[in-house]
Amino acid sequence: MFQAKTLLVLVTVVLFGAATVAAAETEHSRPNVLMIAIDDLNDWVEPLGGHPDVKTPAMAKLASRAVTFTNAHCQAPLCNPSRTSIMTGLRPTSTGVYGLAPWFRTLPEFKPRTTLPQHFQNHGYQTLIGGKIFHGTYGRNEKQPMECDVWGPASSVGVKPKQKLIPPTPNGNHPLMDWGTFPHRDEDKGDWEVASWAVDQIESMQDEKPFFLSVGFFLPHVPCYATQKWFDLYPEDSLTMPPMPTGDRSDTPQSSWYIHWNLPEPRTDWLEANDQVRPLVRAYLASISFVDSQVGRVLDALEKSPYADNTIVVLWSDHGYHLGEKAISGKNSLWARSTRVPLLFAGPGIAGGVKCNQPAELLDLYPTLASLAGLPAPEGVEGLSLKPQLVDPTAARERPAICTHNKGNHSVCDTRWRYIRYLDGGEELYDRDVDPNEFDNLIAPGNDRAQYAEVIDRLSGWLPKQQRGLAKGSAHRILEQRSDGIYWENKKIDPSQAPR
Repeated sequence: MFQAKTLLVLVTVVLFGAATVAAAETEHSRPNVLMIAIDDLNDWVEPLGGHPDVKTPAMAKLASRAVTFTNAHCQAPLCNPSRTSIMTGLRPTSTGVYGLAPWFRTLPEFKPRTTLPQHFQNHGYQTLIGGKIFHGTYGRNEKQPMECDVWGPASSVGVKPKQKLIPPTPNGNHPLMDWGTFPHRDEDKGDWEVASWAVDQIESMQDEKPFFLSVGFFLPHVPCYATQKWFDLYPEDSLTMPPMPTGDRSDTPQSSWYIHWNLPEPRTDWLEANDQVRPLVRAYLASISFVDSQVGRVLDALEKSPYADNTIVVLWSDHGYHLGEKAISGKNSLWARSTRVPLLFAGPGIAGGVKCNQPAELLDLYPTLASLAGLPAPEGVEGLSLKPQLVDPTAARERPAICTHNKGNHSVCDTRWRYIRYLDGGEELYDRDVDPNEFDNLIAPGNDRAQYAEVIDRLSGWLPKQQRGLAKGSAHRILEQRSDGIYWENKKIDPSQAPR
């Protein structure tokens, strides 16, 4: 009897030990995830070729071992709704979060929502967030739920000049509306601190769990401050300027102005009157090259670490940015300069130096990363996994990319066309194969709309059928159609007045 019991105990121990080892091996074999987010970065990066002068060697190196989605678009051309969509897996039309407020956790129905990092956390990952991943400080001051295991430094501009470098800007001379260089060091910048923290995390990471490390950079968000060496990469006298034909918006609906009716970002006419178009372009490019160098620091640390061969790397931007094109600076538009974003995936099993032109949405990040890591598919998300395109870049995608800026305003992009519809029914259509800058609205009044009927019917069929109204607490850059007219930030728009 004693021998039998002893044998039973030994067998149990052996089996338990084998199961523990197997579980540990399974957990250890799971890929880590390094997610790099960059604020307000349009397609002016080498992998996308959006500007001929740009120098982004770190992103170019990443692209050499990645699949680059050349037709990727944000869900909203504004920080909070875009990041809310990415992290929750829901469209702005499903959350009602269209402006810079509210934080989605203040909405009762989304308080228990499992976000992208939490999905990994729930499946055994150590989750870390440094810099800007959620908008602003959202999530950092919440007691419940915990958004991640480890919080790193918050996003910040870093050192600033004693006074603004450019003339006072319209609509309040907002402190963020500034650009240029002044005596300071790269090490004085907020993005340097975030990169240093990320490097430290990689170098000191423990092996007990796989990790999901999120690193969010601030630049090239305004104010576009960079040290002189980055400005020296872009001599002002030889700088290539983006094309800005006079009257480019003469064929767009009046409602194309409603979605950015009154903003602190100066219009192009102010930039021209104050000789600031070229300085802004130069500062934006300098800021891109600086933040690329910080991306490089993080990727170099990963490459030198034990995790180099078992880490998925994804790099994205929350939306693009205008530098004077379409008569505006800033975001808040449904054109390519504002919706097209970098999106690159690298890691085990992912081919390098590959480009995919299938439409992709930032909404797809959540299910794609879960699929690549071998986790259960997240429930209730509205994105599609991009894994089929990572396996075969020519694989057709089920649907186009849809971007929304406030209820009723949407753009729809497939591999060739962009269709836009505004809340009052105004429309635009662009053939991006022949008109990549989207200068010529093919269905402007006076044009032959009938010849594009099939394209319009097909793309308009993807417009959201259900659209939630403004979420409680909505504020900042919100547009709403009411029974007596259209309101920008709760003030009725007078269409006879020029947009500010």
